Amino acid sequence: MKRKILVTSALPYANGSIHLGHLVEYIQTDIWVRFQKMQGHECHYVCADDTHGTPIMLRAQAEGITPEALIERVWHEHKADFDGFHVEFDNYYSTNSDENRELAQDIYRKLRDEAKLIETKTIEQFYDPEKEMFLPDRFIKGECPKCHALDQYGDSCEACGATYSPTDLINPVSAISGATPVRKESEHYFFTLGACADFLKEWTNAGHLQPEAANKMQEWIASGLQNWDISRDAPYFGFEIPDAPGKYFYVWLDAPVGYMASFKNLVKQRSAVSGQPSAEALFDEFWKEGSKTELYHFIGKDILYFHALFWPAMLKFSGHRTPTRVFAHGFLTVNGQKMSKSRGTFITAASYRKHLNPEYLRYYFAAKLNSSIEDIDLSLEDFAARVNSDLIGKYVNIASRCAGFISKRFAGKIVLPQQALNLEPDLLTTDFMAKASMIGALYESREYGKAIREVMALTDQANQWIDDRKPWELAKLDEKEESLHTVCSIGINLFRLLTLYLKPVLPKLAADVESFLNIPPLQWADAATLLPTGHIINPYQHLMTRIDPKQVESMIEENKATLAPQIEQHSPARHAEKQQHEIQPIAETISIDDFMKIDLRIARIVNAEHIEGAEKLLKLTLDIGEEKTRNVFAGIKSAYEPSMLVGRYTVMVANLAPRKMKFGLSEGMVLAASGSEPGLYILSPDEGAKPGMRVK
Repeated sequence: MKRKILVTSALPYANGSIHLGHLVEYIQTDIWVRFQKMQGHECHYVCADDTHGTPIMLRAQAEGITPEALIERVWHEHKADFDGFHVEFDNYYSTNSDENRELAQDIYRKLRDEAKLIETKTIEQFYDPEKEMFLPDRFIKGECPKCHALDQYGDSCEACGATYSPTDLINPVSAISGATPVRKESEHYFFTLGACADFLKEWTNAGHLQPEAANKMQEWIASGLQNWDISRDAPYFGFEIPDAPGKYFYVWLDAPVGYMASFKNLVKQRSAVSGQPSAEALFDEFWKEGSKTELYHFIGKDILYFHALFWPAMLKFSGHRTPTRVFAHGFLTVNGQKMSKSRGTFITAASYRKHLNPEYLRYYFAAKLNSSIEDIDLSLEDFAARVNSDLIGKYVNIASRCAGFISKRFAGKIVLPQQALNLEPDLLTTDFMAKASMIGALYESREYGKAIREVMALTDQANQWIDDRKPWELAKLDEKEESLHTVCSIGINLFRLLTLYLKPVLPKLAADVESFLNIPPLQWADAATLLPTGHIINPYQHLMTRIDPKQVESMIEENKATLAPQIEQHSPARHAEKQQHEIQPIAETISIDDFMKIDLRIARIVNAEHIEGAEKLLKLTLDIGEEKTRNVFAGIKSAYEPSMLVGRYTVMVANLAPRKMKFGLSEGMVLAASGSEPGLYILSPDEGAKPGMRVK
């Protein structure tokens, strides 16, 4: 059955370059969209630059240009990067558009007039008397009121981790002008999110989110939803709020509406084609309440709060449909650490493209990605080794071993396998063809890493099959001419099937292979067919080259030298821009004797299960090398489904006194890493760690 699908990625902020951390999301989304289109579904992929807010205004002022000129230039830079990485949007637009203004204002009016969810309140803020503007929290600096560290931002202290109101700062100054700010009152507009709690509790628990995301949303809802300040005072680059002169929509209100605006612009373009439905009808089909189409948002976990609470509430109470699913992903680390300018691992998309084939990164990300919210790591050494081994050493090798014989000895003609030659071809080709359903299901569920492993297992089979039949030996024997033709034809057919399975990940390479094989663009249904006898392929030309470690080294050196500081967006959780983990302050100093009393052991999770009546706990059965396992009740339900934990490792406090709980006896405590963003993190299996090992 043909599906109608609309897909979006988070909108990149028009205040900086696209970097590899951003590309995790766009590559993940593009793979999924390409797979849907290969299946013949009607699938639209839209996105836009997020263009409003104080940082845009200030950067434009610093450069001596208008905000409009700045966002126009950055749009072209972003679009070039996306094109370079083969991220194929059906429409890439801008939030600074007529469509977005009209839609944002219409949604606001419905929330205000019909849903009665807008209220006003006078608040006190810091005001820069020189710049004549109210200051966002992160544009105020001063002395921390808790630890008295100097030069701290207006919302939190990087020295001690304390959070506070900007008005609590000691000796505050404007980070823009250096002036001493004054307190000034202003009327602000609020979206009463708390009034939507019952709807959001039901919606977030109805399968629209990943389990760990749904659990986190339930925690936030249970703790009480605060009303959302949706207004900012002039001067501000954005859309004015209707009937409120000098008041502007906070960027986070109109940014997600940009999804709708980009799609509306797309259907306007398409409705201009003769015979197409009107733009309004096409738009309503996907966005009107009660829509039977599918809507998917791919986002970073740092903006989950906005997409899983604010956004569905805005849509629901303004008469629009809500998302079918919101897919959150983790952050990118490089060589096991957060991206760093000093180490050269804060790599821009443009810099990468100078040195390396973008499809290599697409492949490596795909091999790492799954449907969870876990972070992924780009190990540059492993990246080069895996690309060279998998794509050049295994996959492309199949074509290079077989195509030359087909072109030189058989005029480029393929011959179908023949049972009479006793080569057992039907078994192998049938097995390859039968894998389409499994691999397709893995792409559909965003388990790309598993899909790649399945494809590479087939690649190994194909190479082994060719090794066993040694076409280079058959070529020396005139009486084996027919066998040589059949073996190489089977090899080319297997290569075609492998290309089909890799096409969502490697679209440019797949297009080159389609040209080489002289075939139309591959569709998923083509897995059920083979190249027929008599089909003529073109002469083989090299499809890929190996990564030279010097290319990676040059890229790192360039990023150490050329990444200039920019005016950054400091508001909390800016789309995929915010890749920094906020580190909690170090606890009070203890002595070595205190530490030695704690017996930390590596524990393997043998089993994990839900506990009836427990909102936050999971029951873990742990192996720490003793004769008997131990049971521990751990507060990690918001981060993990039980099935995700079995076989993984954690660190356990083994000598903690057992604690009697209403669910049973807890025989220790497990440790997990956490930060300010959603998520708890335990260890993955590693061959170096064994149950029972002491952590010292």
